[in-house]
Amino acid sequence: MFQPVTLNKNNFNTMKKSIILLAFVFAVSGAFAQKGKVSSAQNFKDTGKLDKALEAIEETVDPSNDKSEKTIDWPKTWEVRGEIYQAIFQSEDPNFKQLAEDPLTTALQSYKKALELDDKGRNENSVKIKLTLLTNDLTNQAVEAFNNNDYQTALRSFEQILEIQDIDVVKADNPGAIDTVILFNTGLAAYNAKDFDKAIKYYKEAAKYGYNGARTYSLIADTYLQKQDTVNAIKTAQEGFEKYPDDNGVLTSMIDLYLKTGQKEQAMKYLEMAIQQDPKNVTYHFAQGTLYESFGEEDNAIKSYEKAIEIDPTFFNAYYNLGALYYNKGVKQIEVANAVPANENERYEAELKKADQWFEKALPYMEKCNEIQPDDVSTLESLKNLYYRMKDMDKYNAVLEKLGQ
Repeated sequence: MFQPVTLNKNNFNTMKKSIILLAFVFAVSGAFAQKGKVSSAQNFKDTGKLDKALEAIEETVDPSNDKSEKTIDWPKTWEVRGEIYQAIFQSEDPNFKQLAEDPLTTALQSYKKALELDDKGRNENSVKIKLTLLTNDLTNQAVEAFNNNDYQTALRSFEQILEIQDIDVVKADNPGAIDTVILFNTGLAAYNAKDFDKAIKYYKEAAKYGYNGARTYSLIADTYLQKQDTVNAIKTAQEGFEKYPDDNGVLTSMIDLYLKTGQKEQAMKYLEMAIQQDPKNVTYHFAQGTLYESFGEEDNAIKSYEKAIEIDPTFFNAYYNLGALYYNKGVKQIEVANAVPANENERYEAELKKADQWFEKALPYMEKCNEIQPDDVSTLESLKNLYYRMKDMDKYNAVLEKLGQ
């Protein structure tokens, strides 16, 4: 016979506890189910199924997915996501490679998110290890991009390495460490990417720690010059010279800057200092010769060119400039002869002979140029005119033939 159940207060409380417990079990099992998605994603990654790994992990961080509320704020989710994107970068399978456009950037963002959510620091060590591995991948990416002239990617990758080095858990191991190599390379990538403001910023940081000595100051000065900022270019070169007074590189940069900005007197001043430091440097004597020529001091120019030739008997430019100097003096002397009145023939002939004397002085230097660089067209054109002037028709015709005339 059916016996009705009488509900008393104790029965009711027991039922209430059961319902609450059941709801809790369902909630926990739902959370575990979602976190199981993260584990599945990691398993797919570990077994090389990167497409499935990516699909699974993206479901767990998709805010439009109602089920992701259990995983989207879980640090482990983002750590695994970083691993998957790193694996996509490292994969040699082109099908996996195309799963993400910039996987290392996404990996870095994911690891940073994992650290941000990990308020108790439970996963700090494992994320730190992964960030170290990510630095290696970013370095490889930066170097490859730089070698392929993809300077924007190289710049971004180097900057991300610096960003990782500045993360607290990474920096904690060596708080005072400064990676001057990466700083310099970031500046170099920025320069080649024509991002001159960033180039100056990173070069200056490298210079602050003495990286590459005076050369870094020369590069900063050159970068300012690319921005048409000659004031800061010269200021930087001077700073470099004051810090490294015995370095010819920064001294050469200063000379070059003064020449480019038309400050010839300043250029000569530092050129003389450079010659004192390195008297056997042929380019200094040659540069001094060109400066003397621009000042109209031809005798001093000749001495400088001759000194350059003495130091390096095969230095083409010194031979050419010296030959051209004598040749041009001959041309000017012809103008003097042509200005003689028509009825003064004897004087006219005397002036012409003076011109020929200059041409005769020019000839051996031009012939030496031809010996050093046989196919130089400017030299051949000068020789053609000189041989014609000297009435050496055999050599004149030989030069014509070489010129294809």
